[in-house]
Amino acid sequence: MAKTAAKKEKKKRPDQPQAALRELLRVPEGEAVDLCSYDSRAVPAGPENKAAALDDLTRLAERLAGLQDRLYAASTAGDPRRLLLVLQGMDTSGKGGTVKHVIGHFNPAGCRVRGFKTPTAEERSHPFLWRIKHALPQPGEIGIFDRSHYEDVLIARVRELVPRRDLSRRYGQINRFEQGLADRGTTVVKVFLHIGYEEQRARLLARLDNPDKHWKFDPADIDDRALWPAYQEAYELALERCSTDAAPWYVVPSDRKWYRNWAISTLLLEHLEAMDPAYPKGEFDVGEARERLLAMP
Repeated sequence: MAKTAAKKEKKKRPDQPQAALRELLRVPEGEAVDLCSYDSRAVPAGPENKAAALDDLTRLAERLAGLQDRLYAASTAGDPRRLLLVLQGMDTSGKGGTVKHVIGHFNPAGCRVRGFKTPTAEERSHPFLWRIKHALPQPGEIGIFDRSHYEDVLIARVRELVPRRDLSRRYGQINRFEQGLADRGTTVVKVFLHIGYEEQRARLLARLDNPDKHWKFDPADIDDRALWPAYQEAYELALERCSTDAAPWYVVPSDRKWYRNWAISTLLLEHLEAMDPAYPKGEFDVGEARERLLAMP
C-alpha cells in the first residue's frame, strides 16, 4: 500500500521483484483507513521519475490497446465480461486528467465515459443507484466513471443531504450492487486519487493564474476545501466499508501527475491481463475462404 515507506520501496527496486501494483495499492477488506498515513507524493513502485514513466507509458499503451481489442472481440462471441474504472478524489485530484491521459490509450469506440454531477430532478426521484445502472458499460466495453455512486456517501455525508440512518444503509447497498456487477462479469477497478492539502491549493492557484483555466475553476471549490477534514473522514469510511474482494479500492498517490497516470495504467493492465480475453475462433473453413477469394477475378 502507498504509505510513507516510499524510501524503503525505492531501495528494494533494483534488487527485488515487485508485487503486483494492485496488491501494493489495495485497501484490505475491513481494515480501518487513516488517509494521513498515506503519502500523496509517494512513488511506491514503478518508475522513479517523470521521464522513465513516460517511456513506460508508451509500452503500456500498446499492451492496453491490444487487450481492449481482445475484450471487445470476445464479446461478439458472447463473452459477457467488461471493465469499469471508478475515479474518486477531491477537486483537482486529476479525475479529468486521468480520462484524458490514461483512457487515451484505448479505442474510444469501446469506451463509455460518464461524469456524475449534481443529480437532476428526474434522478432525484429514483433510488440513488438508478442513474448508475443506466450508465454501466456493455459486454466488451471499458467504462469510466468520473465520480460515481460514491458521491451519495461522500458529499451526501459532508453536506448532510440525507438522514444519517439512510446514509449508513447505503454502504451495504453499494457492496451488494458491486457484488452483483462482479457476478455478472464486470471487473470493477475503484481508484481513490489521493492528493495533499497543499497540492490542492497549488492546483487551484494555477487555475486562477491562467485565464485559459478559469472555466475549470468554481468558487465553490474553496467552500469544499474548508470542509477538507470532513471529506477526508467521509472517504476513509467509504474506503473502509466498501473495499471488498469483489470490488476493492486502490489508493493512488496523485500529487505527481506522471505517477498517477502510470499507476492507473498499470492497474488497468493488471486487471485486463487477469481477465485474459481471447479472440474468438472463426466459424468457417479458412482454407476454403482463401481459395474462393484468390479465385475471384
